[in-house]
Amino acid sequence: MTTLIDKLQWRYATKKMNPALRVPQDKLDRILEAVRLTATSSGLQPYEVLVVNDPALRERIRPHAWNQAQVTEASHLLVFAAWDNYTVDRINQMFDLTNEQRGFKNEGWEAYRQKLLAMYPQRSAEENYQHAARQAYIGLGTALIAAAEEQVDATPMEGFDPAAVDEILGLKAHGLRSVLLLPLGYRQVEGDWLVNLKKVRRPKDDFVTEV
Repeated sequence: MTTLIDKLQWRYATKKMNPALRVPQDKLDRILEAVRLTATSSGLQPYEVLVVNDPALRERIRPHAWNQAQVTEASHLLVFAAWDNYTVDRINQMFDLTNEQRGFKNEGWEAYRQKLLAMYPQRSAEENYQHAARQAYIGLGTALIAAAEEQVDATPMEGFDPAAVDEILGLKAHGLRSVLLLPLGYRQVEGDWLVNLKKVRRPKDDFVTEV
């Protein structure tokens, strides 16, 4: 059986996607569910994932993403968009959802709610956005692992103009700011200069330190 490590060895930042191949809906759903279930600070899930299917929108995004072809040629384009701020309503919504789902209120949990309400909304919107954006990176990591498990190719992208993407997708009206792009699809070996190159990572002894 192929292990997860084998699949992580297989994955790479795909440079050429085959536009004729579509990721099956069940595989996409499992990748998105893995992101939904991943860890976030205080369980607030301060970001959302947009699945951009509209070809016209993807064509508009591509020039603002260094004209990277995967934006339009991939089967699906995911956009990770973080909250633009932590507000009282957003914090309360997540704590209330937890209480509803668990069916009871916990004194310690409610005390923690008050701690966050006393801290997060008092900070600047930019500081809160930066914190939320770091949570989106955790989701990206989970998406990459989940895609590898499904043997779906993925290309994480920071190289784009967030302000332009925000405008194209109307994110400001939803209190969101784009952080990352993630095209999903299947590699087209011909024309992908990276596909057959050896994966290179630092040796474990240079990467992991036991203290």
